[in-house]
This record gives sequence, structure tokens and C-alpha cells, in this order.
Amino acid sequence: MAIELSTAGILLGYAIETVAGTKPSAFTQIKGAKSLPDMNPEPSTLETTPLEATEWKTYIDGLKDPGGALAVTFNMSNDLQTTWDDIVDKYKTAAEAGKKTWWEFYVPGLTKAFFFTGNPSPLGFAGAEVDSVLENTAYITPNGNIGWDSAVKPTASA
Repeated sequence: MAIELSTAGILLGYAIETVAGTKPSAFTQIKGAKSLPDMNPEPSTLETTPLEATEWKTYIDGLKDPGGALAVTFNMSNDLQTTWDDIVDKYKTAAEAGKKTWWEFYVPGLTKAFFFTGNPSPLGFAGAEVDSVLENTAYITPNGNIGWDSAVKPTASA
């Protein structure tokens, strides 16, 4: 019987490649994520039906589209600004050296975690309403290496 899992305890981590093209072996936790994006896009389907077909169309899988920049929601704070600015700076330095930034969704209870490479965008201002928590959305544009792999629990930053 399967053991059902909760979203409680899910961690968001990031790491910069030390060797270009190689997934890092350690990830740093980004504290305070309130929601993570859907990374399970439906593949497009490409019709392959020949003219001689008389009853059923046939298809092959096409590409999956994660939908462009992915949104991660946080409560806005000085810590978030400092952390995210640091991540963006590290990303820029790494990109100049031909290295990618990796992201991890770590789920306690699973032996695999979800990974992808992507570019973080600087924070903007997400708006505000009366009598509400001030939140902000951090955006990451995926650029490859998307999928499940052996879990690496992110460690909290100092």
C-alpha cells in the first residue's frame, strides 16, 4: 500500500555548477517558499494519420512546454531580497563562465527530487492590498535538465 505524502516540509534549493554541464552534488535551501510552480506540462501531440486510415487518427508525442518563467511565491522580507539578489548575482557570474544554475524541489519521503536548470530574474514589486501579507513572486526561466533524479536534501544557508 502506498504511503500518501504531504506538501509539509518540501524544500526549494539551488546550486551553481562547479563543473559546466554537471549537476551539483550539494544544494542550498531557499527558505520561505510558499508555493512552487507546476512542472508537469502536457506534451503536445503531433498527428501522424496516413490517408489510408479509415477509423482512427494516430499521434506521436511532441514537445513539452513548461510555460516560460516559473513563479515561486514568498512572503516579502529583507532576507528574501538579500538571498534572491545574491542568487541572481551568482547566476550572472556563473553564466559568464558557461555554468548553469540548478533548482531542486525536495519532497521528504521520496527517494528522488525534481531538478531543472534555469535563470533567476531580479525581484520586482508584486503589489499590495489592505490587510494582507506582503508577498513577492520570484521568477525562474527553465532552460534544461528537467526531471527526477536522486534526492539531495538542500542545506540551510548560514
